Amino acid sequence: MAWPARPRCDHTPAWGALRSHHDAHFKPGPGSDGFSLRDAFATDAQRFERFSQSAPHLFADLSKGLIDATAEALLLELAEQCAVASHRDAMFAGAQVNTTEQRAAMHWLLRTPRHAPVPADLQADLASVHSTLDAFLACAERVRADAAITDVVNIGIGGSDLGPHMAVRALERHTSPGRRFHFVSNQDPDELTSVLRQLQPERTLFLVASKSFTTLETMGNARAAKAWFEAAGGSDIARHFVGLTSQPQLAQAFGIHTTFDFADWVGGRYSLWSAIGLSLAIAIGEAGFRAMLAGAHAMDRHFAEAPLARNLPVRLGLLDVWYRNFHGFTHRSMAPYSSALQQLPLYLQQLEMESNGKGVGTDGARLPYATSAVVWGQPGTNGQHAYFQMLHQGADRVPVEFIAVRQPPPNLPDHHRQLLGNALAQAQALMQGRTGADGHHHCPGNRPSNFLVLDDLTPASLGALIALYEHRVFVAGSVWGINSFDQFGVELGKQLAQDIGPRWDSGNTQDLDPSTAGLLRHLLATHG
Repeated sequence: MAWPARPRCDHTPAWGALRSHHDAHFKPGPGSDGFSLRDAFATDAQRFERFSQSAPHLFADLSKGLIDATAEALLLELAEQCAVASHRDAMFAGAQVNTTEQRAAMHWLLRTPRHAPVPADLQADLASVHSTLDAFLACAERVRADAAITDVVNIGIGGSDLGPHMAVRALERHTSPGRRFHFVSNQDPDELTSVLRQLQPERTLFLVASKSFTTLETMGNARAAKAWFEAAGGSDIARHFVGLTSQPQLAQAFGIHTTFDFADWVGGRYSLWSAIGLSLAIAIGEAGFRAMLAGAHAMDRHFAEAPLARNLPVRLGLLDVWYRNFHGFTHRSMAPYSSALQQLPLYLQQLEMESNGKGVGTDGARLPYATSAVVWGQPGTNGQHAYFQMLHQGADRVPVEFIAVRQPPPNLPDHHRQLLGNALAQAQALMQGRTGADGHHHCPGNRPSNFLVLDDLTPASLGALIALYEHRVFVAGSVWGINSFDQFGVELGKQLAQDIGPRWDSGNTQDLDPSTAGLLRHLLATHG
C-alpha cells in the first residue's frame, strides 16, 4: 500500500499567505525586530494559554516563539493542503512511506500493545514484534539475575549506539546498582582500549549491534573485543557475546549463538524500541522497558488522534517549518536542564538531521527551499557557561529548546529548584533582553524559545519524549515533501572508504582526486 502524491508545500496557497504574513508582521526592518514578544504578551492576556498545552507525560510552552495566532492558523492550513494527516494515517496503516526503499516505517508498531487493534495485514507483524520483545526481555532478565556479569558493553554506531546510550544515561536512577554500562561506537582504537582496560572477560557481556552484521566500525570493534576476550583467557564466546542483527548466520559464523532480529522496516535511528534496546532493558529491567514502550505508545495515540490544532508533534513540526523557511533560522539549540539527558542533543542530531537533511523531494527533484535545521546543544547549566553568550548577544538569532523535569530527584531538592530557576531565567532573558547603559551590556531580547516540562524523568516520560520528537520530525518532513526514512548521503562515504582500504597496503593512489591522493601519501609516509 502506497500513499498518493501530494502537492509541494511551496505550491500551496497557504505557503504564499505565510510569506505575506511574515513579511508584513515579522520581517525585521531598520531599528525594528518586526515582531515583539514583549508586545505580544502585553496585548494578549491569553497568549500563554493559547501557545501551551499538555500531552502524554509532559507540558509544552510555545508562547515565547516568534509566532502569532494568524501564523499558526496558516501553518495548520499548510498542513491540510500538504495532506500531512493522511500521510500520518498512511504511516500508521503500514503504507510504504519510505518510498525510495519501498518500505513501511513502523517503529510505532514496536511499542504497540500486544492486543491493540491494528489493520489485518499488520497482525502478523505485531505478533512477531511481541515474540522478539518477549525473547530479548527474557534475556535481559537472565543477565540481571546473573551476579557474575558486572559490565555490559554495547558495540554499535549511529542508531545502534545513540539511542541506547542516551536512554541508559537518562534512566540511570532507575538502573539496578552493581552493573556498569559501556558504549563503544568510534573506530578510534583509544575508545575501545579505554573500555577494555576496565573489564574482566569472565564478568563482561558484549552486545554487537549491527543490522547487517557488516558495519565497518562495529565489526572492527567486535573483532578486536573478541580477540581481547580470548587473549585475556575468555573461552565461552556464546555466553559473553550477543548479536543484535537481522543476519543471524553471520553472527553464528562469528561465534555468537544468541541473536535477536528486527524487521527491515526498523530504521536505525528509530530502533531503540527493538532488540537494539537490549542494553537499556538490562539496565532498567523488563517492567521499565515496557513502561517506556507504553509512554511512547501514548504519544503515538496523541499524534494519531488529537486534532491538529492541539496536536503537539504537529504544532512543533509546523513551527520548525515556520522558523526554517520563513524566518530563515538555520539552527536550533537544545538545552536539557537535566544532567541525565546529556546525551539527548546528540541523539536528536541524528534523528532530525539524518531524517530531514535532504535537498530533494520524494520525486528526486531538487527542492528550492531549505529543510532540516542544524541541531546542537548540551545540558543547559553547562551551556550557560559556554555558548549562551552568543545566544543572548550574538548576531544570529538561534531558537532554543529548553527541557526541564518538574519532579526533583530524591536528593538535593535545593539544587533542583536552583536548576529550574536557571532554566526559567534563561528563557526569560532571551525573550525580554536588557537595555544596557552601553552597547556592551545591551541584550536585544526577542529571541525565541520553547519550553518542555516532563512530569518526571521515568521510562514512560522518556518514551513519550522520544516519540514526540520522532513524530515532530515526520511532520516537518511531510510538509517539505521529503522522505524522512532513508539516508543515502551517509552511504557514499562508506562506499568510498571501501575503495581506500586496500590502498593502505598497496600505496596505489591511481584514480583518486589530487587532494585525497596527497593526503594518503602523507599518511603513508607518516606511518612509515
